[in-house]
Amino acid sequence: MPDIRPLSAALAKKAADELFEKPERLEEDLAALRAWLAKSPHIKSRTDDQFLMMFLRGSKHSLERAKEKLDMYYAVRTALPELMRNRDPEDAKLKELIRLGTAVPLPNTVTPDGPRIILVRPGVYDPSKYTIQEVFRYNTMMADIMMKEDDNLIVAGQMGILDLSNCTMAHFLQFSPSFVKKATMWSQEGSPLRQKGFHYVNTPSGFEMVYNMFKSFLNEKNRSRLFVHGSNLDSLYEHIPKSMLPAEYGGDAGPIQDIVDAWAKKILSYKQYFQEDEQYGTDEKKRPGRPKNADNLFGLEGSFRKLEVD
Repeated sequence: MPDIRPLSAALAKKAADELFEKPERLEEDLAALRAWLAKSPHIKSRTDDQFLMMFLRGSKHSLERAKEKLDMYYAVRTALPELMRNRDPEDAKLKELIRLGTAVPLPNTVTPDGPRIILVRPGVYDPSKYTIQEVFRYNTMMADIMMKEDDNLIVAGQMGILDLSNCTMAHFLQFSPSFVKKATMWSQEGSPLRQKGFHYVNTPSGFEMVYNMFKSFLNEKNRSRLFVHGSNLDSLYEHIPKSMLPAEYGGDAGPIQDIVDAWAKKILSYKQYFQEDEQYGTDEKKRPGRPKNADNLFGLEGSFRKLEVD
């Protein structure tokens, strides 16, 4: 039997209905994925059942698609050392960012088989003190822990609320086209997760510039899942019930700082996991065929032309 967490009844039904999961096939598919990794000289990957299951589920149990996603997951990470390396939760600056909680998953889902909701608040950090790369490195750590622990996230996907309260032009200017391209590549092509929508609230002027840039790098499916609510929270509640949100948004999920503090403890407990993670990735010199390096993964020329047309 595969060594994986049993799903709740609601998530098991969703996995069967939407991801075509067949428990009797899992052992064979996991073995096939491991055999493929053993024959892939360029990939050094985690190989535990729970980790590999994320790629099978993210590919609706297509083995070939799971291989592509796993390869891309490590290729993108290897090409982004500024975001994916030196992730030490005891580093002084990272510790400060963890305590600020620029992004936190909310404790409840709308239904037992619903996607995980993540609240992102870039306005809480000082852009003269932290770079967007440092902030995003914290986000990648949070995402990795969730991918390891959160079955709602893996089976049902994720939904984001981006609260831009207190965001200034100094925040927006950190979003260079090259950074935005890397961030969208990490969350789209480099991730096995299903994106279920992104909701922008409290949007200030200057926001359109960054929004249009992000939009230009998204695929059609993800682009259709973007919602801009401005300061109209009632419009947000039509998609995400108010009760799901922290007290500061009129909801029942408790004070934001309590959620942030619980996550700070959790991230610190993963120190060794992030140290181990340094060894995994791709060695593009050993890849059969064309390498997937930063130049050909994040090449920006075509995107700039596209941006002007948009």
